[in-house]
Amino acid sequence: MSFYISLTGLKGAQTDLSVVANNVANVSSIAFKKSKAAFGDIFASSGGPLGGNGVRLIDVNQQFTQGTLETTDKTLDLAITGEGFFTVKGLGTNGSVSYTRNGSFSVDKNRNVVDTTGSRLQVLPTDPTGDGTPTSTDPAGLIDLVIPTVHPDDATIQLSSISIDETGLVSATFADGSVRNLGVVAMASFPSQDALRQEGDAHWSATGASGEAVYGAGNNGLFGAVRSGTLERSNVDITEELVALISAQRNFQANSKAIETANNMTQTIIALRA
Repeated sequence: MSFYISLTGLKGAQTDLSVVANNVANVSSIAFKKSKAAFGDIFASSGGPLGGNGVRLIDVNQQFTQGTLETTDKTLDLAITGEGFFTVKGLGTNGSVSYTRNGSFSVDKNRNVVDTTGSRLQVLPTDPTGDGTPTSTDPAGLIDLVIPTVHPDDATIQLSSISIDETGLVSATFADGSVRNLGVVAMASFPSQDALRQEGDAHWSATGASGEAVYGAGNNGLFGAVRSGTLERSNVDITEELVALISAQRNFQANSKAIETANNMTQTIIALRA
């Protein structure tokens, strides 16, 4: 029995090593969220006063703590200070909606604002000349953020600059000094963000356990504030991960030693019988 108990320990230590190694490998990935393996004991509840039967992996939990903010001075580089997510939509008319903390956005050839995967940033509609309050937070009302090159009412007036405030309001300033609101960055919040499904590239999708996304403007409650000209770095603390790496290595060695000891005891018993 001790062989199998130690074997579960080896497997657990190996999983722990893999999780820590993935955290370390992504220390420089934008908006990466580290993970932590959670383990539980296997206990035999019948057949008399038996001990445990080893260890099992319960889950690999993501840690949605805030990463360090880095200033880039690029307007379309966005970061969130809070628990919200940017909403992006995949390519094609039926592209799937996902959520990201990676705010490294740029403009494609069609003037859509896209992220590093080519997904289009979604915004809430607002009055072009109003105060920037979203006119709807219905998921069906989300639209692609498109950056114009000329004034919507006069094609001879060129775009001068783009600005994004803490609420996520995207405003275009034109050469004649006029300003038009293009939309409000659609910030998403979830009843249980820990249950989001990881998609890679700092993207997540909603699940039944996470609940449906709730949309709103930034700088409001759990949505968090939008920081233009800033990117969120990984939340991996390399010092903590190195300590965890040493701990997992020691656990692996200890379980290996237990197997070696059990093997020596078994060989001794066999020799006595012989």
